Amino acid sequence: MNLLSLSRKDKPLYMQIANIIKDRILHGVYPIGLNIPSEPQLEQEFNVSKITVRGAIQELVQEGFLEKGSGKGTKVIRNTSSSKLSKWKKFTEILVDEGHQIRKQWLKAERVYNEAESEAYRLFGERCIRLERIYTLNDIPYVHYTHYLVNGMDDLDLLDLSAQSLYELLEERSVSLEKLRDEFSVAVPPPDVEEILLLDKKCPLLKRTRYSYDELGKVTEYSIGFYNTELQNYVVNYEV
Repeated sequence: MNLLSLSRKDKPLYMQIANIIKDRILHGVYPIGLNIPSEPQLEQEFNVSKITVRGAIQELVQEGFLEKGSGKGTKVIRNTSSSKLSKWKKFTEILVDEGHQIRKQWLKAERVYNEAESEAYRLFGERCIRLERIYTLNDIPYVHYTHYLVNGMDDLDLLDLSAQSLYELLEERSVSLEKLRDEFSVAVPPPDVEEILLLDKKCPLLKRTRYSYDELGKVTEYSIGFYNTELQNYVVNYEV
């Protein structure tokens, strides 16, 4: 088994492990009603002490995601998150409820120069932080995201991102997220995205453009996502 690297700075190790386990729960890797791996297995995977693993599990028990049973292991009892941005389920949570397994992989985290007249240049100026990630649906590449963040997060790396969601990380670093605006269209993705998603060239995809605003109405995160809807439609459930 490959040991998963953790960052030795900032957040305590038990919290990093708790966030990784929670992310796996939210994306169906650890399904509701079943046990997560045993404490010895988690100790081996993360290369940490028993105390650290127990601290992570206890954190998720307190948050209502896990339930410990004497001699029966630790069971997943909730697989949805709460967000101040929306009272409805996230797209990925809906897919997990329908029995799919979602995995995410961060590809890049770098500071870049924006091309003149690009949307990123208009929003953030000459330089910003750019992140790339993919989501797989039942182990098949499904969605590719490119995120642009306001400059000033130069120490952000893939170790940080492996431990929690992007939006949780931004909020922890006092990057305010008060409102989201999503725009949908159909477009042919760039060649590198086509390759990552294992697509034929010039294949039109659903494109989602997202603007995340702070309390002053300033954009703090801008992202572009390409969805291979041949695998799965984009789903939104509305309740009245």
